[in-house]
Amino acid sequence: MTFVLAHLSDLHLPPDDTPTIRQLFGKRLLSYMAWRRKRGIRQGDIPPALLAADLAAFAPDMLALTGDLTNFALPGEFAAAAGFLRSLGRTEDVMVIPGNHDALVAVPPADGLGQWMPWMRDDAGAAGFPVVRQRGGVALVGLGSAVVTPPGWAAGRLGPAQLDRLETLLRRLGEDGLFRVVLIHHPPHGEGRRRGLQDRTALLRVLAAAGAELLLHGHSHRPGLTVLPGPGGRGLAAVGVPPALAGGGRRHPARWHRYAIAPAPGGWVVETLVRGWQPEARCFATLGRWRLPVSSAAAPAPRRQPAPP
Repeated sequence: MTFVLAHLSDLHLPPDDTPTIRQLFGKRLLSYMAWRRKRGIRQGDIPPALLAADLAAFAPDMLALTGDLTNFALPGEFAAAAGFLRSLGRTEDVMVIPGNHDALVAVPPADGLGQWMPWMRDDAGAAGFPVVRQRGGVALVGLGSAVVTPPGWAAGRLGPAQLDRLETLLRRLGEDGLFRVVLIHHPPHGEGRRRGLQDRTALLRVLAAAGAELLLHGHSHRPGLTVLPGPGGRGLAAVGVPPALAGGGRRHPARWHRYAIAPAPGGWVVETLVRGWQPEARCFATLGRWRLPVSSAAAPAPRRQPAPP
């Protein structure tokens, strides 16, 4: 049976109100100044309703959003993002993990991430990362890498406790024969000390030991595919997407990916559809398709794949 997953990230939903002077105290001020500087570019960004309509047209079984729904981690932004999440469909069909902008400063749960709790729980309603949702032969494993950092930093961290739970989960899900999709905001590769995952080495060690079939991330604001080491020399594809609402004037206009995951001899096959924003036409269009074979533990390691178009 084929399972269809839509992945999008880094929406940075437009704030409804201008932050107050009190709200801009501290690290928020730097983000607000950068946001104001890019105001001209943002005028070409995509209305969230157009993105929601394009997602709905492809009828995914599950939507995964890998963080940075807000700009400044303001209470009103969390509430507005919750409204957008409701517009995407049933709560059980939408899964969210936070990004660094969602943890820009410490915010009480009731005013911040607590407003997204319905989309950050597992199938039994339990909270806390890693969070797992299982749909047939596919398990989505969400990680929480968003932590409050000093001004000028956008790094992430998982921590030993979460990494220990992750290894146990991945081993169990693998023994059950499930296709494991790891969701994380900060990729375990390709970012420097100020923006990267601080315990990336530990995460890579867990993935190499316990295994997974696919890792999806945001944060980098560009498309990419990297093959990470998995158990027994098998490769693990790590795929990132640009910001989901980035319009004209951006280096990487908006994209989201549709993954159709199905069993195949020796493992699985993932058929990927790339949807991207066309600034001139003011609509989303299909930019390309690519096929990713994923081996089971007994199958040979896949060859390195080129970056998606």
